[in-house]
Amino acid sequence: MNIPVHYIMFQFICKYLKGYILVALFILFCLPTLCTGQGNLLVNPKRVLFEGSKRSEEINLANIGKDTATFIISFNQIRMNEDGTFENILQPDSGQQFADKNLRIFPRTVTLSPNESQVVKLQLIKSNELAPGEYRSHLYFRALPDDKPLGDSSKNKNDTAVAVKITPIFGITIPAIIRVGENNTSVNMSDVSFGIYQDTIPMMDVTFNRNGAMSVYGDIAVDHISNYGKVTRVAIAKGVAVYTPTAKRKMKIKLNRNAGADLGGGRLRIKYTDQSFKQNILAQQEIDIKS
Repeated sequence: MNIPVHYIMFQFICKYLKGYILVALFILFCLPTLCTGQGNLLVNPKRVLFEGSKRSEEINLANIGKDTATFIISFNQIRMNEDGTFENILQPDSGQQFADKNLRIFPRTVTLSPNESQVVKLQLIKSNELAPGEYRSHLYFRALPDDKPLGDSSKNKNDTAVAVKITPIFGITIPAIIRVGENNTSVNMSDVSFGIYQDTIPMMDVTFNRNGAMSVYGDIAVDHISNYGKVTRVAIAKGVAVYTPTAKRKMKIKLNRNAGADLGGGRLRIKYTDQSFKQNILAQQEIDIKS
């Protein structure tokens, strides 16, 4: 799954206090999945889209861990790079518009017992003030760290031992998108090729070119068509997006060499379809496998 895909950031904070060294390691995970989950939190849906007359959305949070946990909900602003990676930003790029000023979250803090779930509401506000186009921000669900005393308090305060505390802080982001006006965005493929990497891994390279003022989002399927007309599915990638203002996205798609297709010949067909409307083919292309 690509989801939008996904980054891991390591931050080391070292503080010296009365001869002791406190090392706190924070690990941030931001990875969308079919039912987005990281750590002990599940979030559904994985993507929120406001268009037409839609004014509100319910987001389900579920704690699948063994301990009670508190989660804070806020907004992040994110840039998509051509290779599908993401970066946090503070100011929009040229052609990018943030959505957070027109979205209201309630509640913003949720405490869940083990196996407990709760609905968070996302509401569109002041939509009449928006000019035509697409607005995007990312909802960020972050778990509060469990602040417990460091080390054994019964030890002598004059001990010079080093105390180490490792606190993972799990976070999930999902896109929240507002679309105003007609969507005339289209997408096509270029630079489509097939090759064997590292002598054993069959891969397809493809560039998705987005044209228009809005993002595209869908699923990728790759089929092998033999010289005798047999069709074999050799790859699937769900939830592939090209977000504004990124004009192109370059992908490498690993093919399943165990699917039963003879990748030494025949053709490969790559199809990019709208996830909400499966019959809507966003882009499609075939290439011959050259032996």
